[in-house]
Amino acid sequence: MTDPKDILRTHWGFEHFRESQLEIIGSVLSGQNTLALLPTGGGKSICFQIPGLILEGVTLVVTPLIALMIDQVNELKIKNIKAVAIHGGLSPREIDILLDNCIYGDIKFLYVSPERLASELFLARVEKMLISLLVIDEAHCISQWGHDFRPYYLKIKNFMELFPIAKFIALTASATEEVKKDIINQLNMEDPKVFQNSYVRSNLSFVVIKGENKLQKVFEILNKVAGSSIIYVRSRKRAERVAKDLNQQGIFAQFYHAGLSYNERNQRQAEWTHSKSRVMVATNAFGMGINKPDVRTVLHLDLPQTLEAYYQEAGRAGRDGLQAYAILFFHEHDIIETKKRIFQAAIDIKFIKRVYQALSNKYKLAIGSGAGLSFDFTYFDFIDDFDLPTYPTIFALRKLENAGLIQLTENIYQKSKISMLMRRDILYQFQVAHTKLDPLIKVLFRIYGGELYTSYINIDEAEIARVSKINLKKVKDQLYLLHEYQVIDYRKMSFKPQIEFLKGRLDLASLPIRSVDLKKIKKQTFDKFDHVVRYVKTDCECRAKILVGYFGEHMKLGCGLCDFCLSEIKSNQRVNSF
Repeated sequence: MTDPKDILRTHWGFEHFRESQLEIIGSVLSGQNTLALLPTGGGKSICFQIPGLILEGVTLVVTPLIALMIDQVNELKIKNIKAVAIHGGLSPREIDILLDNCIYGDIKFLYVSPERLASELFLARVEKMLISLLVIDEAHCISQWGHDFRPYYLKIKNFMELFPIAKFIALTASATEEVKKDIINQLNMEDPKVFQNSYVRSNLSFVVIKGENKLQKVFEILNKVAGSSIIYVRSRKRAERVAKDLNQQGIFAQFYHAGLSYNERNQRQAEWTHSKSRVMVATNAFGMGINKPDVRTVLHLDLPQTLEAYYQEAGRAGRDGLQAYAILFFHEHDIIETKKRIFQAAIDIKFIKRVYQALSNKYKLAIGSGAGLSFDFTYFDFIDDFDLPTYPTIFALRKLENAGLIQLTENIYQKSKISMLMRRDILYQFQVAHTKLDPLIKVLFRIYGGELYTSYINIDEAEIARVSKINLKKVKDQLYLLHEYQVIDYRKMSFKPQIEFLKGRLDLASLPIRSVDLKKIKKQTFDKFDHVVRYVKTDCECRAKILVGYFGEHMKLGCGLCDFCLSEIKSNQRVNSF
């Protein structure tokens, strides 16, 4: 199947493409260097997934968001499209098998983090792959002027020089003119075809409400405007507290943050998506995989640090094209508190070294060791173990991650999986010698077949128990026993966060983090927040005009929907009535 419209209909069930999608797909297929700037909800992934299905070979997708890459891989698998992701939490053997399947199998999409492109093992295997398309997602991360700069994105250029791939696309949801130019420059995009959809949302009313009694205003808005809502807050505790207060007022609300288990997050998101609960009170962890079109209000009780983040979150309202509201609450004190947080985040190199030393000690890593190893990791256990201050430690870990030394994953759900280790001839002898384990081995092959020898297979212990007529506990015990005998590699279901060491342990003097860079990042962060302050404090300009102007788009007239425009209309009506 080579017709994009047929593929869209067959795999996604849509009859028509959204704005610019078909043109972007055509640009990619023609071999044109392509940069696509599509606001949140604009259907970015289809712009490279459809070309990836048309082209022979593997599409390599580079993205910094591990949770997003796993979500996309799972969605593609549901559509019977073969896709894999390499990330922290996978064993070296799992990674080896996945790469082999990309070389010798029929995998269509390989998702990796930018840090993976610097791995010698990965580079050695890429040489043997037929990569037809290179995708750089979240391309703003390559720019030091972007809101989530990742130094390892700068190494993509080196990768492209080593492996000149004919077809290439970079995508991002939001980028200023400065960032856009930087992306093109850093990726050496000669004569790129740039697609940029308008940031103007004709159905979305942007409102700023000033004052102290935020929660009372929230009650009033939710009682006035019917339908689903998202309320964004800064902290987990605040999310829980606001949800409790709303429920006490008779408004069915649930809270959502990274501290919940995978099942809890999934259940709450599903209930909210199907309108079984009305309001989701959440931290910024609630963002990926939100496809609910009828969100009527998105409320921010705390100031965002960047307009990029605010526009992205606010943009989750009104995707059905009907009237919706993005409302930001603020008090002068919020500005002081946010600036204080930004200042706290600006930790010095000495503290970063202290945190790195603690990590190395926790996992008993010698100098030069640890590259590619993954371990269970939770922030608060780590902080308690080494008597570290909470927020500076979190910021230090982010700096180490951005420097490409570690990679953190938060509560990513991984199903139980197995892979066969023992050769068939030896396995037969084992079954004869271990008659009690023989029935389970036969059931494994009956359910999962010969693929057990070619890859790691996700398993359902309950299904195995049903088919084998063995109780669930005994199934798990026997699987573990087979693992001990090295018959299989059995990796139990996990909800735990992971830390992966991307490089072997360095001595502290060799950490690739400079004080001058930390100062630069601090200044950029304050500069970006200044734009947020201007947005909330202005009372003489259209809100939408300020927002889209930040991204380099010019609006001649006001939106007619925001609080400023509506007040102007009312004022003119009063004047005209005299």
